[in-house]
Amino acid sequence: MTTAVTDPEEHNGREVTLEKVADVVIRFAGDSGDGMQLTGGQFTSTSAMIGNDLSTLPDYPAEIRAPQGTLAGVSAFQVRIADYDIHTPGDEPDVLVAMNPAALVKNLGDLKSNGVVITNSDDFNARNLKKANLENNPLEDGTVEGYRVYQVPLGTMTRRTLKDSPLDSKSQERCKNMFALGMAYWMFNRPLEPTIQWLEQKFGRKPDVAEANIKVLKAGWNYCDITQIFQVRYEVEKAQLAPGTYRNISGNSALAIGLVAASRRSGLPLFLGAYPITPASDVLHDLAALKNFGVTTFQAEDEIAAVCAAIGASYGGALGVTASSGPGIALKGEALGLAMMVELPLIVCNVQRGGPSTGLPTKTEQSDLFQAFYGRNGEAPIPVLAASSPKDCFDIALRACKIAVKYMVPVMVLTDGYIANGSEPWLLPKVEELPDLRTDFCTDPEDFHPYQRDEKTLSRPWAVPGTPGLEHRIGGLEKEAVTGNVSYDAKNHQTMTDLRAAKVERIVQDVPDLEVDGDASGELLVLGWGSTCGAITGAVNAARLQGMKVSRAHLRYLNPFPSNLGQVLASFKQVLLPEMNCGQLALILQGTYMREIISLNKMEGKPFYRHEIVSRIQELLEGETHVH
Repeated sequence: MTTAVTDPEEHNGREVTLEKVADVVIRFAGDSGDGMQLTGGQFTSTSAMIGNDLSTLPDYPAEIRAPQGTLAGVSAFQVRIADYDIHTPGDEPDVLVAMNPAALVKNLGDLKSNGVVITNSDDFNARNLKKANLENNPLEDGTVEGYRVYQVPLGTMTRRTLKDSPLDSKSQERCKNMFALGMAYWMFNRPLEPTIQWLEQKFGRKPDVAEANIKVLKAGWNYCDITQIFQVRYEVEKAQLAPGTYRNISGNSALAIGLVAASRRSGLPLFLGAYPITPASDVLHDLAALKNFGVTTFQAEDEIAAVCAAIGASYGGALGVTASSGPGIALKGEALGLAMMVELPLIVCNVQRGGPSTGLPTKTEQSDLFQAFYGRNGEAPIPVLAASSPKDCFDIALRACKIAVKYMVPVMVLTDGYIANGSEPWLLPKVEELPDLRTDFCTDPEDFHPYQRDEKTLSRPWAVPGTPGLEHRIGGLEKEAVTGNVSYDAKNHQTMTDLRAAKVERIVQDVPDLEVDGDASGELLVLGWGSTCGAITGAVNAARLQGMKVSRAHLRYLNPFPSNLGQVLASFKQVLLPEMNCGQLALILQGTYMREIISLNKMEGKPFYRHEIVSRIQELLEGETHVH
């Protein structure tokens, strides 16, 4: 927390210091059944309503109900709020709310020195210490020295608050996260009303549950207000953001809304064929609720059926979409080659997660880039775009759809678990300013040939089945140029292979030049793609404040690359590329532009911290050019 102003204020006859801070990072941690994602989400939503800029990082186990009280079962939600434009959810929490011993010891190492720890003292008993593989109580053995620790019996206080409630004891216990949220609201001067309204709406058919949670929320606030547990309150004023209407949005929701916007702007009905998979399932969930916008969702029996149905929808004149994660994209590989062969528009959303195989389903990674580039048999290049933040998913969806329908080609959209589940304020765009994506179907049978090429884009005509005189053959066998008849001719195969590749290369006509933030040439460029954007931006800004001369650039178009990328790379003596993989884009760039790219790789299921990139920038500018 960066303190801006300190003022005293009166609370129940005692003086409490009100510190105005520029930003703060809070992490809620507990069992996966403790409601930490809900708690963090409500704190985030309330802060968004106030007008803070914010960024979030949910972190939870892969198991639906992980072993209670264990280190493996800890679920956490980190949120950073600020009165200025921020780019990451923060490197280190200022405040840790730990609901049990496992949550405390698993997250304490990330907390800032002298940070605030709020613990549920009720859970620090012999039974729970054993579950967390602890021989001693960390609240008593010196583990928490150097931190400001507040022990609060959350369970006891919750039960006391609900002593007259008709809820059973187990249901009452589930309300204790609201007590912790009420304390956090008091500590950071947040209003209770937005969460009260949310509880009333969510549990409208269960008024006893709504009333219990509201009582406990208020009790948490009053506990801080009446007791002398805290001598300081913190206030983060609203950020100076561009004027307009904002909403807090996650990457998956932004992607879903972007696809619907593309459907409306193109005049094409949207069809999503998908199979549930973490962390992509929310795209299916969100679109399923938007049927009133002409959206059809099909939850298929498997990944192959999902993508094949989407291809069929595109063949029939719809905007076909499929969404999955790495394992599902692997299963879709042959069908993606089919979409590329028959040259139909298709949007393929890959919400990347830790791999290989089942890997780390709830952790983030950028390790599917090679899969996006090369994960099909034969020569089957497709365009690849990558979102840089949760709100950017909306724009990337529109850009992908524009390319897909203009060039008659499947497009891969890459996000990842960090972007998909993270959230930030999003300025609602004006509908009239969204791109016009309207396309024309072929309807004239005169001189119609299914693989006749547009001179500029090399796209083939989109002929909807049933249009009189436009009958044509489709399938995965090689096509004869122009006619579309099945062909095994060697020269024709070379021609068609070259044409399909050239069509993807021509997409560069619609790819904007890569912009460089900072000097256009110099000693060091930090290049990024995907979700590393926030950490790189924060790191470069921090390095500049320390007097370092460093520029940055971020790629959203990965195939084809922006036409000026080679020139940008050649303008700097060194290029640093942070990636959450083992250097996949670095290898592609080195092979394409024949120059050294210095990799900074991280494979921990977590996004980059700003300080990790700042440290490497400093090493390189001081002359330590060895590759990490």
